[in-house]
Amino acid sequence: MDPVETLLAWSIPVGTLLMVAVGVVELVRARRRKRAGTPLTATYLNEVTAMFYGTKRRELEHRASVEMLRDEEGDNAPPAYGIDLDRGTVTLPGGRASGTR
Repeated sequence: MDPVETLLAWSIPVGTLLMVAVGVVELVRARRRKRAGTPLTATYLNEVTAMFYGTKRRELEHRASVEMLRDEEGDNAPPAYGIDLDRGTVTLPGGRASGTR
């Protein structure tokens, strides 16, 4: 075998072992620091998977766009304020009732 074939033959096993080693280091560091966020190994695995499956790329782009959306009032949360045009009233958060002082 020439050097190029050897390098290609060992690239996947070495990459897998390297990813496992980095994952173990990340787990140890995360338990010590209680760190939040996406681990490097998860990002690497997602990108490698997206290279082979086009639907994974769409999934990653969808996740990124959903993270950028803000929560709206209609997303199962109680309304912080409201305007009732039929009765002519406005409800403000944390305020006193509109006729009292």
